[in-house]
Amino acid sequence: MLESQKNQPATTSTQDARSTTAARSKEAAGQKGEAKKTIPKRTWFKIGIVALLVTLLALYLLRNVLLGTPTNVYAATSGELVQSVVASGRIISPQRVSIALLGSGRVLRVAVTEGQAVKTGQLLIELDNSDSRANLAQADAAVAQAQAKLRQLKELSQPLALQTLAQAQAGALQARKTLARNRDLVAQGFVSQAALDDAQRSVDVAASQVTGAQAQVKTNTAGGSDALLAQAALSQAVAGAQLARVKLAQGQVLAPSSGVLISRDVEVGDIVQPGKALMVLAAAGQTQVQVQVDEKNLSKIALGQKALGSADAFASERFDAVVAFINPGVDAERGSVEVKLNVTQPPAYLRQDMTVSIDIETARRTATVVVPTSTLQDAATGKPWVLVVRDKRAVKQFVTLGLRGDTRVEVLNGITAGEGVVPASTKGVKAGQRVRATVTAEPPKKP
Repeated sequence: MLESQKNQPATTSTQDARSTTAARSKEAAGQKGEAKKTIPKRTWFKIGIVALLVTLLALYLLRNVLLGTPTNVYAATSGELVQSVVASGRIISPQRVSIALLGSGRVLRVAVTEGQAVKTGQLLIELDNSDSRANLAQADAAVAQAQAKLRQLKELSQPLALQTLAQAQAGALQARKTLARNRDLVAQGFVSQAALDDAQRSVDVAASQVTGAQAQVKTNTAGGSDALLAQAALSQAVAGAQLARVKLAQGQVLAPSSGVLISRDVEVGDIVQPGKALMVLAAAGQTQVQVQVDEKNLSKIALGQKALGSADAFASERFDAVVAFINPGVDAERGSVEVKLNVTQPPAYLRQDMTVSIDIETARRTATVVVPTSTLQDAATGKPWVLVVRDKRAVKQFVTLGLRGDTRVEVLNGITAGEGVVPASTKGVKAGQRVRATVTAEPPKKP
């Protein structure tokens, strides 16, 4: 009994200790719960948002490292490439004719105006030619007189000379017969010696008359002196008439060839002098373009090359031309070479001295790899190169170039069609760098 009573307080003490420990644990748990309740959920949400933004910002800043630098590239293409030389010049005609008068006088008529098309033989200028017409009439009269004299010689003088010769020959024959008869009579003693002498004198006179008649006939026939004099007189009169006509013609200026009158410096009433240029005529013919080509392009130019031309006044229009002449000399002052091109079908709007631009096709390639000229690095050196995108990285690639156009260049080897090429002007992209390529349109071609 006593032991049990002694042990009871001990048990009570143990229970009290457990109770105290349990109470303390509940108190600590209560304090921890109260501590959790001190941070609101909204605060945790904000913290999460900030953490997300920081993560996104880090990813954004590292995007070029992870994904590559965004870069615009031009795609190497397979197509046609035309190499050309561009030059400017003027429309010319193969021949310009300065119109002048050989004679002098007062201008009576100007039959054409500037810019007018004329035909060969058309009247351009006429002088007051009344004196020349009078001289021509006088010369024509002299020709008629000489022709009449020659006709008279043939129709009258020549037949008359022949008749005179026939009479002289008949008289000579009669005189010879009389002489022979008198000789017989003298021998028989019927007539005296004086009669014989008279007969001999008659024979000599008749012979002389025959000789004179023969000379007259000879001089009147073709090749004779009178005939030659008459013919010379006619020739002289004809020459005088021709000279008069020339003088008359010098009072008129006719178009030496078809063409267009491009300038005029004469008016009705002007007193003009021989040799003074009064008009300039652009003769009709092959229309040409004269241009000055830089001598560095001389090796590219050849006869027969085709070209396209455009006049500054009609910039939207085009016309075909062909290289027809290359000057063998070089202009030392300008460093250029004169080139002439024939315009095969000149449009109606082309004018003499009109300013035009010419694009001469010097070479052409088909189905070749081409890239924009703006992608080349060190293009002026012997080792040009480009940045080409391969496996999402920029790679330095040396290339061999062919034809060079205005905005594109032929690549013989180094890259293939379809590969992206980085423009030389792009900043921040180096060989070996990771890139994100975006193909963009090529730069526009020059018109």
